[in-house]
Amino acid sequence: MQILDLIEDQIAATGLPLFGITLAAVPCPDTPLILTLHWHGFIKEKLAEVEQAEAVSYTPVPSSALQLNDRWRDLVAVDRATMEAAWELGAWDVARAERPGCLRPGASSTEALECLQAFGSFPFGINGNQVVVADAPDADELVQLAAARGYLMWLFRPVSGGIWADYADDATLGPEGRRRPPCPHRPIPPKCDGKRKTVYRFGVSSGDPLDLDS
Repeated sequence: MQILDLIEDQIAATGLPLFGITLAAVPCPDTPLILTLHWHGFIKEKLAEVEQAEAVSYTPVPSSALQLNDRWRDLVAVDRATMEAAWELGAWDVARAERPGCLRPGASSTEALECLQAFGSFPFGINGNQVVVADAPDADELVQLAAARGYLMWLFRPVSGGIWADYADDATLGPEGRRRPPCPHRPIPPKCDGKRKTVYRFGVSSGDPLDLDS
């Protein structure tokens, strides 16, 4: 599962720093995954397309939602691949959220919106601008499946290739904000039976000797 390679290819192609990365999956083997890269950057809006023209406004760069068609049989494999990518890119932690289907009785409209967002299907823009640019042909089908069966979403914030290098107080990072593979943490199998959050902490504060010795 080439999550890390895809992220690094996108960073190289855009030349922009990342704010965060999410990965969404439904608990059904061999279904596509949706990787969403949340960029930190702005598009300059000008009254005239000439080099000397001053920018009159700045529009946030839309997030990029990409479909991964790698085959997988077990959610632990997805968990491990996400952890490996986050570990090498210097993320402080990985948060995994397990969410029930939003088609159940009593589910709120907020849950439905969060499900759409997880799979890169943001239903509306902001001030007329796109929030997500998606290259995910199966996103609609995945949203329908997630609404019925539930889904999982992973979130991490990379130091390497991200905006967090100036704020990273982490004794485990190398000079470029990266860590050497493999990730030493073992995945905790998800239960997929309700709402649950699991956090894998990777970082160790350089100012906390108790953490360094543990």
